[in-house]
Amino acid sequence: MSEERRSGPKGPAVTRAGWIGLAVLAAAGAAGGALVSCGGGGSAAALPAASAPAAAGSAPAAPAAAPSTLSLAAQVGQKMFFDKNLSGSGAMSCASCHDPAHAYAPANDLSVQLGGEHMDKAGLRAVPSLRYKDVTPPYADLLDNPDGISVPGPGGGFAWDGRAGTLAAQARLPLLDPLEMANASSTDVVKKLQAADYAPLVAKAFGAKVFDDSDAAFTSALQALQAYQLEDKSFHPYSSKFDLYAANKIGGTLTPAETRGLKVFTNPATGNCASCHYQGAGLNGSSALFTDFSYEAISVPRNAGIPANGDLKYFDMGVCGPLRTDHAPAAPNAANGFCGMFKAPTMRNVATRQAFFHNGVMHSLEQVVRFYNTRDTQPELWYPTVGGTPKAKNDPGFPAYGLVTTQYTGGKVQKYDDLPPAYATNIDTQLPMDGRAAGSAPPMSEQDIADLLCFLNTLSDADTAPATPAKPGACVN
Repeated sequence: MSEERRSGPKGPAVTRAGWIGLAVLAAAGAAGGALVSCGGGGSAAALPAASAPAAAGSAPAAPAAAPSTLSLAAQVGQKMFFDKNLSGSGAMSCASCHDPAHAYAPANDLSVQLGGEHMDKAGLRAVPSLRYKDVTPPYADLLDNPDGISVPGPGGGFAWDGRAGTLAAQARLPLLDPLEMANASSTDVVKKLQAADYAPLVAKAFGAKVFDDSDAAFTSALQALQAYQLEDKSFHPYSSKFDLYAANKIGGTLTPAETRGLKVFTNPATGNCASCHYQGAGLNGSSALFTDFSYEAISVPRNAGIPANGDLKYFDMGVCGPLRTDHAPAAPNAANGFCGMFKAPTMRNVATRQAFFHNGVMHSLEQVVRFYNTRDTQPELWYPTVGGTPKAKNDPGFPAYGLVTTQYTGGKVQKYDDLPPAYATNIDTQLPMDGRAAGSAPPMSEQDIADLLCFLNTLSDADTAPATPAKPGACVN
């Protein structure tokens, strides 16, 4: 997280961090593998994309892996990951929402996935990818920033609000969530494990008496899921074009458009993406994770497609609740600097996604980039207008890429409509969302946007496909 996000107005430290990151990347071609800790690795087997929501169809198959490459605990975790019988419905596995063929993210474009005992309950948040989580530190209010310059601030942890401290703790959440795998209790999960055809493997991994203590057995099951994600290289393959570029390998030469896009990514005066999606040497010996594990409040538009949002008094405010309770406001609308903050995810495989942000309100990477660029300069494209008169026909220059496609005369734009007004001061004010006046020029040009999208596509692993393929030749010159 940049110094601005953590301690007030934007200072020179953020600019230095951005340009240091650019310098590191520029040197990567000559420095071989200095930038990334892994130049390659195993990848998930290619699977056909689902034509219907993955949670409602058959579960994806496990990637091919020789059993000897995984510990016994990880082998149990692999079996569990693809076992639909571990859900209350008998129709959902971990892989239903974390499809190996889609970088362990959903195979569909739903904002939130369907689950529950009868597979008819909509979730509250978009499902993130499980790739590149292996070095994520536990949440801390004052986590050291991996850029080595920015002051400490909220960072780390799993889930959009960081409430799980480990991959094992994260695995517990969907297993017992009534909107997801909907098990009534941990004991129910253990009973299903005990009845599974791989129960002997569980006993082999954790001891013959593993099922004698239900609580201990459930803990072992969570550890198994964690071991699978840590050990199987398909969760962190480092097989993108960017990885080839960083390691100075064949196939890693960036095109002129991709090179310009990299500069937009790191330039604090335009894209400034690297200030949150840090790409240098990171924590726990990591490199090029494209996240600093930090939390930001940018107030993405409210998603009316999430059933919970039908209650106008309901607000998902990330770190301060409602799913996380240890940072809740002392009273409704009481001062609380954590309200509205959500985790900055890795940008790896971002071009393969079909739903973005914690509420899945946007469905294309270009739309996301344009939101960052025009949230302040053209808020009417993203937030509802109240009291205005819709035009019978939009003006010729009115953009069609926003969430709001109708132009209004008069009225007031309800900016930051998914955050109570009491917490508007928590909203990040650094570029490209620096609070500049409506109607002013945005920080990125059309060329910048096109080039940035080209670069972001280089972060996709070799076993994935882009959600929106670039037009032939678009990312060359």
